[in-house]
Amino acid sequence: MKSGLAAFVLWLCCLIGICGLHRFYLGRPWTGLLWLFTFGLLGIGQLIDLFWLPSMTRQENLERRLDRVEAARLH
Repeated sequence: MKSGLAAFVLWLCCLIGICGLHRFYLGRPWTGLLWLFTFGLLGIGQLIDLFWLPSMTRQENLERRLDRVEAARLH
């Protein structure tokens, strides 16, 4: 399970110039790279992500649970 607090702490790394770490943590590596190289889409995407963090965390946790259920069903 991914932690919302950990995602927020990684989001805060944008204050020291490292944007997108929260996206890597939440399983979104391509947009994480985009955020990293564009400084969070010039800060706009980073700010929007502040409000989307709870939803992105819930979605990642749901996907992980579904993967576990599917794997258990196959065995």
